[in-house]
Amino acid sequence: MGRHHGRPAARHFGRPDLEYRAAVGSAAVLDRSHRGRLAVSGRAPVRMLGGVITASVPPPPEPTSSGLLAGRTAYSAVLIPKGRMVTDLVVAWRGTREDRHGLWLHLPAAGHAPLVAHLRKFLPPRFAFVDDVTGATATLTVVGPAGAGLLETALGIVPDALSALEEDGCLLTGPVPDGLLVARSGEVRLPAFDILGARAPLERLAREVVRLGAAPTGMGVFETLRIEAGRPEFGLDMDERTIPTEAGIDERAIDHGKGCYTGQEVIVRIRDRGHVNRHLRGLLLGNAATPGRETPLYTGARAKPVGHITSAAMSPAFGQTIALGFVRREVNPPAELRLGAPDGAPVAVRVVGEGGWELQPGDLN
Repeated sequence: MGRHHGRPAARHFGRPDLEYRAAVGSAAVLDRSHRGRLAVSGRAPVRMLGGVITASVPPPPEPTSSGLLAGRTAYSAVLIPKGRMVTDLVVAWRGTREDRHGLWLHLPAAGHAPLVAHLRKFLPPRFAFVDDVTGATATLTVVGPAGAGLLETALGIVPDALSALEEDGCLLTGPVPDGLLVARSGEVRLPAFDILGARAPLERLAREVVRLGAAPTGMGVFETLRIEAGRPEFGLDMDERTIPTEAGIDERAIDHGKGCYTGQEVIVRIRDRGHVNRHLRGLLLGNAATPGRETPLYTGARAKPVGHITSAAMSPAFGQTIALGFVRREVNPPAELRLGAPDGAPVAVRVVGEGGWELQPGDLN
C-alpha cells in the first residue's frame, strides 16, 4: 500500500478493461490511502463536532452476538458561514462511547488540509481535539458483488455480516489501534466497502483478499464507477466555491432537523425561499473523446458557455462517454448542449440524484 498520504493510488495496473470487468463481475481491491483520516476525541467530541458538520453524528455502535460492533456512518459536509464547502466527509465511531477513542473523519485528499485548519480553529481544545492520523493509517476499498464474501472470509467474521449492511452501515472488528472499521460505501453503484485502520493490518488484509480472488485495481476504474453512479467528488466536481445544494448532495449530507451548524442560515434560506444558479448534471457525450475538466458547454445559440465539465470517463455500462458537470439552472433536463464550442458535439443533459442518473429511453447505447 502507498506510504505517502496525499499521493493517489495507481491510475490502473495495465489493463483497465479487465479491472473494470473484475469490479463489475466479481471483486476488485484498491488502495485509497491518499484520502485523509482524522480522529476527533476529548471530553465532548460529539457536541463540538455537531456544531461544525451539516449531518448529525451517528449513535455509538452496539455489540453484536458475533463479537463485532455494529453501527452507522454519516455522510456530511463542513461549510463556511456563506454556505460554501470546506469539504465533504464521512463520520464514524472508532469504538464505543466508553472506549473514548472518539470519531473517525474520512475525507477526500483535496479537503484534508482545509479541514484540519478549520477544525483546529473552531473546535475548542478543552472539549475536543483533532489528531491527524492520515500518515499512520490507511484506507483499503473493496468493490464488487463478491466483495462482501471475500472480506468476511479474509477477516474471519460471520457470513452475511457485511452483505446485509445498508449504504451507511459499518462494523468494527475490534478496538483501536488493531481493530478495523469496515464501512459500506455509497460512492459507486456497486457494493463497496471502505476499510480504515492501521497500515500493517490493512496491508495484510489487502494481500489476503487478492489471494482469495480480488483483482488489484487502480483509481481509473473507481472513477468510472463513481461517475456511473452520479456521485460528485470533492476536488473534482465540488470545491471551496460549491454550495451543497448546487451539487445535489442535500438529501445525503444535510440533516435539516438538527441543531445549529456553521452555514445553516444560507442552506435554510435556499431551501425555503431561494434557489441556486447552477446544478450538477449528468452528461451523455456519445462517441466524443473524454473531455478535460473545465471544458465549456454551450446552448448552440449563445456565445457564452452555460456550464462546464467537472469529471468524465468512457463508461462500459452506458456504452458511451459520460460526464458530470455544472449547468446553469435555466437549462432544464432533459436538454441538449454542445461540447467545447457552440457548434461542438451534442451533449444530452440529465438529472443526477440520490438514485443515480434519471435516464430517458434510448440513453444507453
